This record gives sequence, structure tokens and C-alpha cells, in this order.
Amino acid sequence: MSSKVKVGVVGVGYLGKTHARIYSELEGVNLVGVADTDKVRAEDAARHTGSIPFVDYSELFGNVDAVSISVPSGLHHKVAADFLKEGIDIFIEKPITDNLKDAENLVMIAGGKNLILQVGHIERFNPGYIALKGLTNKPRFIEAQRLSPFTDRGTDVDVTLDLMIHDIDIVLSLVKSDIADIRATGMPMLTSRIDVANARIEFKNGCVANLTAGRIFHGKTRRIRIFEEDTYISLDYQTNEIIKHKKVSRGGISTLDISHLKPEKGDPLKEELKAFIQSVRRRTKPVISGIEATEALRVAIKISEIINENTYG
Repeated sequence: MSSKVKVGVVGVGYLGKTHARIYSELEGVNLVGVADTDKVRAEDAARHTGSIPFVDYSELFGNVDAVSISVPSGLHHKVAADFLKEGIDIFIEKPITDNLKDAENLVMIAGGKNLILQVGHIERFNPGYIALKGLTNKPRFIEAQRLSPFTDRGTDVDVTLDLMIHDIDIVLSLVKSDIADIRATGMPMLTSRIDVANARIEFKNGCVANLTAGRIFHGKTRRIRIFEEDTYISLDYQTNEIIKHKKVSRGGISTLDISHLKPEKGDPLKEELKAFIQSVRRRTKPVISGIEATEALRVAIKISEIINENTYG
């Protein structure tokens, strides 16, 4: 590999164009080109990043060491598999794919070729989450809400794969226990897919997580609350504010000691892509590999299946 990692971006819509911009600014990275089936969009992204526009992503084969893939979820497997078969490391936006068979296939291909497969579960790079994880010990109850206004983006999959999967991944990273049971409810509202969902996940170690996700709301909410023995911690992902309530004894009387922490907001996507490039350079396992992403997908799909069974019998 040359001194600079040669990178391409496939799909330069809402997220992909930001990937291209960040890569064009990262030290040690050469953004070779961007690909999009929309020629005008590809040319616009290339013009703003000093790269070459392509309509056919296969033109990147042999010209890049790594690629970011930001296309509709239903195309994730085909595009990612094509690059992996060419020996190219990939970063792919979440969900890894829209079904388990394809996700497991990508993991198998990447593993067989010793390639980097990182998936875009961006909250793992949120400074608030990083600080929160350092404060937790053994969660007993977790409550998470992820609510958004309606947009056309992401509606090719259920809200469980679009939004809830972020919190599923976070919960799995914090609890580290097998799942004992899942209960869920939800419904379509503005699309033919599930637009609002609630899931109760019970783990074998006794922890319970209650997750709510929706894409039909006026405002945006991104919150998580974690309850442990003698401690309650909350995080607002949007403000990065953490509030910790700790049980203390003063004069023989139990009370709550409240402390506030607000890490600098930072740029989670930039940190995520920097971590990907570091994995490419060092040949080290990504923070969110295909394995972790597939486990989050497995739970999200199970929740969707339960909701659809309850809704349609």
C-alpha cells in the first residue's frame, strides 16, 4: 500500500457525499473517485472533493484500497460483495444488509480474504456514548428512545433496521449477555413498513432493555437511560449531556448525588472513518465489524418478525 490510502465512495446521496468530503480532508487519504448511478450527483460530489466521478462503481476496481458504500440497504450485499471479491476493504453504512443470509455471506467473504469489513454504527463513536460506557458497570435496566420526523430516507426498511438498530447495537455492547426473550409491538403509519416500534429485550443475566423507535414524530429524540445498583445514568445524544444519579448516605440517610458531564460534541462520522482508515492501514479488526453488525441485525429482524406476526397474524 502506498503512503496514502486510496479510497472511493459508492453512493453520494445524503451520507455518501459527507463521506467523500471527510475523506478528501483526511490526512494520509487519497479520495480517488466517487460513484453514483445519478451522473449529475456523482459529478457534483467529485467537483467538491477534487476526485473523479463514475456512474459504474466497477471502474473503481484496481484503483482503490478501500471504499465507503452508502447505497440503499437492498443493494448493500451486491455492491459490498463485488468489492470484497476484488480484494478491497469496505466500510458500509448500517444495516450491514437487509437480511441475515446476505450479512453472513459478507462476513464469510471478508474473513476468507482477510479484508476489513466495518459497518456504520455511528453512535459507537459518539463522545457521549464513549463517556457513558466508562461510567457503567452492570446495567440492570436500559431504556432508549430514538424518534424522528418523517423523511423518505431509510424507508426501504422497517424502522427497526433504520433507527432502532442503533440502540440495539449499543445495548448489546453494554450488556454482553445472551438474549432470553424478546417482546415487541409496532405498526406501519406512513409507509407499508413498520414506522413505529417498541421492544422489550430480556437478557439471561437479568438485564432488561426497553427500546422505542419511530419516524413519524414532529421533533427528534435520541436518549438512553441506564439503571444499575445504586446508580442511574442518562445520556442525550443530541446535546451530549450525561446526568449521573448516585445513591449516597449522608448522616445515615440515603440520598442521590447528582453530577453532570458534557463531553465535547466532536464529529462522530469523521472519527468513524478515521478508525476505518486506521484498520485498513494496520490490518486490525474494526470496532464494529461485520460480526457485531450481523448480531444487531439479527435482533432487529427478530423484532420486526414479532411485530408483523402480532399485526398480521
